Amino acid sequence: MEPHRGGMILALGLLGLLVFPVLGIPAWIMGRQDLKKMDQGRMDPSGRGQTTAGMILGIIAVVVMVLAVVALCMLMALFALGAVAG
Repeated sequence: MEPHRGGMILALGLLGLLVFPVLGIPAWIMGRQDLKKMDQGRMDPSGRGQTTAGMILGIIAVVVMVLAVVALCMLMALFALGAVAG
């Protein structure tokens, strides 16, 4: 049985949410893979809580990053339209 990586996934999720949002992507992917392995009995299930928390933080980090990029694009478009009209 493989050891869980709950601590690492939780750390990636936290760093993704607080510092560098791109780290949310590996937290999300690794968390999902590890939860599948735990469900199949191939990985130590004692880290399920940490893994789930890290994956959720990773998802939140990715959503915030996408929303920030969309908002930035809209802001740039508004400035471009203002420059053309003005």
